[in-house]
Amino acid sequence: MFAEIITIGDELLIGQVTDTNSAWMGRELNKVGIEVIRVVSVRDRADEIIEAVDASMKRANIVLVTGGLGPTKDDITKQTLCKYFGTRLIFSEAAFENVKRVLAGKIPMNALNKSQAMVPEDCIVINNRVGSASVSWFEKDGKVLVSMPGVPQEMTTVMSEEVIPRLCAKFRTDAIIHRTFTVQNYPESVLAEKLESWEMALPVCLKLAYLPKPGLIRLRLTGRGQNRSEVEACVDTESAKLEAILGEDILDEEDTPIEILIGELLKKKNLTLSTAESCTGGSIAARITSVAGSSEYFKGSIVAYANEVKTELLGVSMETLEKRGAVSEETVIEMVKGAMKALKTDCAVATSGIAGPSGGTEEKPVGTVWIAAAYKNEIVTMKQEGDCGRAGNVQCAIQNALSMLCGKLK
Repeated sequence: MFAEIITIGDELLIGQVTDTNSAWMGRELNKVGIEVIRVVSVRDRADEIIEAVDASMKRANIVLVTGGLGPTKDDITKQTLCKYFGTRLIFSEAAFENVKRVLAGKIPMNALNKSQAMVPEDCIVINNRVGSASVSWFEKDGKVLVSMPGVPQEMTTVMSEEVIPRLCAKFRTDAIIHRTFTVQNYPESVLAEKLESWEMALPVCLKLAYLPKPGLIRLRLTGRGQNRSEVEACVDTESAKLEAILGEDILDEEDTPIEILIGELLKKKNLTLSTAESCTGGSIAARITSVAGSSEYFKGSIVAYANEVKTELLGVSMETLEKRGAVSEETVIEMVKGAMKALKTDCAVATSGIAGPSGGTEEKPVGTVWIAAAYKNEIVTMKQEGDCGRAGNVQCAIQNALSMLCGKLK
């Protein structure tokens, strides 16, 4: 069962608003066996909306439209869909009661707000309990188009409570099962080469996808079929083969964020953690503390951007800085030791590098980052190289530091 998503609004196309709705819908629809095959964004222009709707209705069984349902003149989705489906807007007392309920004590009723009670005549009107814009369910030639508000809270509520249950009742969907493996220590091309013979022999109901991110690769194994138990058995069998091939290079099998994995490992082993960060500026600590309950194992961070902070707070020697420089293996080793000593922790990570865009030299070009991860007396280091832009260099360093720490803890 296939679906397409159409998001409407100039604000999406000029980058003023980020479309988070489509990603959410894709995840939730996938859980019930509905596969999103295309996402299209269009301006608030009637001809462009009709063109997009017509193309989607020809390709997919389900078309989900968000946006353009507000009370102002630039919101034209209802009128445009009426034109496409050959119907008209009529006043709905039920919709008006909902508008009055939602706006009561907040916004005075005026003609624009009252216009929210105008709904397409030839459709099923679904109540929006958290907003004033109603939802329209159209059917044509066995296919369904649902028009919903673009406000994320309103869309997610009506999708969860009304639209998805109705779609499941109307359509027969396949079972779709995903299993995601987080793999470390492999460039994408090398991993693909290692898995080539296994991948080529996968049953037709299974598909493998490579999802690289800084320092890691996620492998998503997807099974699809009408019989859930058969698909699950097939995914289990091939997952076991993959585990045998990659062994300890599989970091996780549930697509769990690495900061959560680290927290679980630290708690299991009753260990504490600190960070000493230069070029990452405290971002590693931010990732660690984004996890609820991280105070159980995380003590703190020293952001040692300046050399005097490295020496005064972390105990990095001036001799090391003068001979080897701030961006060196020797410096991050002293930083990681200093963090554990100063903050009295069992484990630590340290970073020092040249994020860019300036500051590089022939010997140490932009993108060079030294990273250290320590587990008590055991310290591993890594030299990160290659310029991915300032933000990219920092993100790679964060991910590499977390991966190194996770590897030591495992």
